[in-house]
Amino acid sequence: MIKSNNIVGEVNKKDPDGLKTNGQPYRVLVVDDSGVMRKIITQVLKSESYDVCGQAADGEEAVARFKELKPDVVTMDINMPKLGGVEALEKILALDSSAKVVMLTSEGQKETVLDAVSKGAKNYIVKPPQRNKVLEKVKDVVNG
Repeated sequence: MIKSNNIVGEVNKKDPDGLKTNGQPYRVLVVDDSGVMRKIITQVLKSESYDVCGQAADGEEAVARFKELKPDVVTMDINMPKLGGVEALEKILALDSSAKVVMLTSEGQKETVLDAVSKGAKNYIVKPPQRNKVLEKVKDVVNG
């Protein structure tokens, strides 16, 4: 009897985007004042084995959680109460100039997004977020 190996299955199998080369997951802090949006982003990232190590509902909480958790990447809404996303971005970059932050924005906020990118955001995602765009932008940021 001949043993068959499932070569096709092995060839088409890919490692999840959320894992580093050492097999450890990238740690992500998800920041949005909408609980629904945090849940969507979290589910998308977890589907590719990212470790959503924390969440925050406003900019002040985002800065505190960043200090505490030291994530590999942050997804951050631009419009939030207490402290907006751009201001929180600046505070996070003051704590760690190499922080990787991906902004989330609605379609009509082009100038605000350009401001965030000029101040150090690594990329942005337009809401409502599409699964493939979230994964593509976060992957690009963690891979440099």
